[in-house]
Amino acid sequence: MAQASDKTEKTVQAAPPPMTSGGERLSYWSYFVGQSMSYTMLGGFLTTYMMMIGIDLTKIATAMVIVKLWDAVNDTIFGVIFDRVKFKSGNKSLPWLRMTLVLIPLTTIFIYQIPGALSQTAKIVWFVVGYILWDTAYTLSDIPIYNLVTMMTTNLIERNSILSIARVFALGGAFVTSMLATVLVSERVGFSFAQTALLISLIVVLTMIPVAIKGKERIKTKPSEEKYSFGKMLHYLRSNKYLLLFYSGYIISGVLMTQAAIDLFVSYYLFGSALFSTLMLVLSALPMLIISPLINRILKHVDKFRLFYWANVAFVVTGLVVYLVGYKNVLLYIILVIIRSIPYGLIYTINLTFTPDAVEYGQFKTGVDARGVAFAIQSFAAKFTSLAQPIGLFILSLFGWVTIDASSFAQLQSMHIEQTAMALNGLWITATLVPVIGTALALIPYHFYKLNDKDVQVMAKFNAGEITRAEADAALSRKY
Repeated sequence: MAQASDKTEKTVQAAPPPMTSGGERLSYWSYFVGQSMSYTMLGGFLTTYMMMIGIDLTKIATAMVIVKLWDAVNDTIFGVIFDRVKFKSGNKSLPWLRMTLVLIPLTTIFIYQIPGALSQTAKIVWFVVGYILWDTAYTLSDIPIYNLVTMMTTNLIERNSILSIARVFALGGAFVTSMLATVLVSERVGFSFAQTALLISLIVVLTMIPVAIKGKERIKTKPSEEKYSFGKMLHYLRSNKYLLLFYSGYIISGVLMTQAAIDLFVSYYLFGSALFSTLMLVLSALPMLIISPLINRILKHVDKFRLFYWANVAFVVTGLVVYLVGYKNVLLYIILVIIRSIPYGLIYTINLTFTPDAVEYGQFKTGVDARGVAFAIQSFAAKFTSLAQPIGLFILSLFGWVTIDASSFAQLQSMHIEQTAMALNGLWITATLVPVIGTALALIPYHFYKLNDKDVQVMAKFNAGEITRAEADAALSRKY
């Protein structure tokens, strides 16, 4: 009996060999570069663009909240569609990803083409229509690209590695976009936002194409014969507590990450030039360039949620110090931001690697493979956090921000539009203190998340039919 038990334990714990090729993984990561570039172009620059075309802050914020209502609908709808639609090829993710090669770049370009001669109301209507079109295109990409990794491999170590590195590539796409777009629209170069969006979108297309050619779905899941209703979907969500716990914290912290929406104005008004943000971007990225190659090794020795949790704690502490020290001492500010970027980079790199874990848990717990629902929640949460933009604007409007009407920072500089001391104080609070508060609140649901890497690997083996329920229950560290 002892020998049989040892054999079972070895079977469960033995790491399966990699299932993907280098070219396949590279094409997967490349897609994240393009997707992130489009997302960053909107998440990092759209608010600045809207703030510079002569629209009152509260009107911009209200319009941004309205378009989020579509978020609440389209993610849920597409989650159901994704689970039910069957393509002749037998693939679930790749057909959708190929559609987005055109849709995402085109909608990104469209939203930055608002004619200056339009009234404030017409400008807002253009924005709402453009954002809904882009948001729909992004949804068509987000659920499939994250689901694709579950079709590429059942090896949890390999999957974690692929997703962690994908986040690094996404960070690279965000970095390139932030750097390039900031330089182009700065007072030193003077490109318009429309010209910048066109250039970024061209790069987006080029980086998204490889996965359409090299991507493979080798794990074919059997489509469920059951046509589950929204009621049954809600039952699945209630039973998958770790999915809800994680994304509760994710949303709480995300909607209060208000710094990105006003970053260029922080640089321009508090540090003298919009180009200051490029310096901070480069310096903040340095710690992650050192850490990112080590992520896979680190995760072999440290449970990834434990790392994620304490990275959030470190971000709260360092972020609070940045706020209290202020921006008058530029050198000290730079040093503190670099230190803060270490935990933030860890959070960004691994935060979306938990959805596949929750998928495995949900299937193990309920017997229902509702990955479309799980990834729809991930996509919804990621886009819902862009409420940080209107929330940041609402907060800033309380401090008497002066409305700006300029096509670029070069024009803004020539117009000599000043902000009051109260408005500048609001800018600093919105950029530094509000994100700290959000992350601190997120630690509450994170505290109750107990799913660990070793148990997820066992669940994945059971879900794939490699071990029995009895073997899985015996190998788990706790009862789920």
